[in-house]
Amino acid sequence: MMKETGTEPGHHTLFMTNTLSGRKQRFQPRDPRRVTLYVCGPTVYNYAHLGNARSAVVFDLLYRVLRQKYSHVLYARNFTDVDDKINAEAACTGEPIRVLTDRFIEAYRSDMNALGLLTPDFEPRVTDHIPDIISIISRLINRGHAYVAEGHVLFHVPSFEQYGALSGRKQKDLMAGGRVEIAPFKHDPADFVLWKPSSFDLPGWESPWGRGRPGWHIECSAMTESQLGLPIDLHGGGQDLIFPHHENEIAQSVSARGGAEYCGFWVHNGFVTVEGRKMSKSLGNVVLVHDLLKKAEGEAIRLALLSAHYRQPLNWSTELLKRCSRTLERLRRLISDTEDLAMEDIIDKSVEPGVGRALDDDLNTPAALRALFETASRLRHAEVPSVRVRLRADLLGGLRLLGLLQREERASLSVAPEAIILDLMQRRSEARNKRDFVEADRLRNVLLARGIVLEDTTQGTRWRL
Repeated sequence: MMKETGTEPGHHTLFMTNTLSGRKQRFQPRDPRRVTLYVCGPTVYNYAHLGNARSAVVFDLLYRVLRQKYSHVLYARNFTDVDDKINAEAACTGEPIRVLTDRFIEAYRSDMNALGLLTPDFEPRVTDHIPDIISIISRLINRGHAYVAEGHVLFHVPSFEQYGALSGRKQKDLMAGGRVEIAPFKHDPADFVLWKPSSFDLPGWESPWGRGRPGWHIECSAMTESQLGLPIDLHGGGQDLIFPHHENEIAQSVSARGGAEYCGFWVHNGFVTVEGRKMSKSLGNVVLVHDLLKKAEGEAIRLALLSAHYRQPLNWSTELLKRCSRTLERLRRLISDTEDLAMEDIIDKSVEPGVGRALDDDLNTPAALRALFETASRLRHAEVPSVRVRLRADLLGGLRLLGLLQREERASLSVAPEAIILDLMQRRSEARNKRDFVEADRLRNVLLARGIVLEDTTQGTRWRL
């Protein structure tokens, strides 16, 4: 279904790099009336760091682009709320696990809201999908792809011939560099856990294989199928999830459905470094969004995260954040200084053409930002009123699509409605007096699009809803 049709973006097309094929391809949903996107969300035992935030911002942008092109887009991003790291953190703090995960889910939502993210259509939690997980595992056992060993259920990797297609790893190389647990009861060293036993001091659920909890990989397979149905159009996440997590998702979901496709289009974002060094606990340079928001506004952080192409590494620095803050302030002043042009913005939801073309070409945010800044520069120097109106509308449209300066846009459109109506009526009257009937009709249509009907009478022009 997903086939390569070229590498140049067109007016109504979106090209993305598909990890599965290793090429930039045209994105073609199975049903344009129902487009589905699943993205792996956070494991909620701490605040989100910049790596979490970059993935969230990248796929929020993709969601926005898709919604501009398709009438019905369904986006699911999960919360992993059962995990050994969560158990360890709860043991350290003495909190009940549910209290801990609820707290960090709300913190994540608050932080992402500050970064200007739209709320996904679905935010499933693993603990709400245990029956779905058990159902898939049972299907895998029945089809001969999984086996029970010492209270564990494991997926047998050699039973799935296509294993390694996403990551490009050969069977003999599967162990190298992956998060693979070695256990004596495995039939093959690459086999991975679907279900594991839980002691009574840990979260656990009754299953045909005893009280236990799910392995990491099976969780997303279950939530994707439950929330969106299969196959899905797009699956996203950080580059670190390609192997083993996403490779294992494919193996599980395809095997559980008799070889039916799980997802044909996979998108992955690159890593974040901090001042040129890998972000890690051991280096003590993990940057939490929660802490960063105490020092900088969320949209400056968002702009910084969008400043590099999503597939390339992003080097985070204090200077980058300062530069983005200054850029937003300049744009903010420009929007404020051109408020007299705001009337048409209410109707006009256009996007600066260069921004749209750049995002259609593999979410090329550096090129999109260059186009946006060029529009801002032209607006600063434009003198013809009609040109200024168009440029301001283009600028706001580009900012809107990128998820930037959303508060300013709303403020720009919140001028008292009656003042707007009277201003447009005055401008229409002036156009008619000059016998510029094209402009007069345009202004009438601007009001009509807002449900405002003008009535020309012998006593003058009146308006009604």
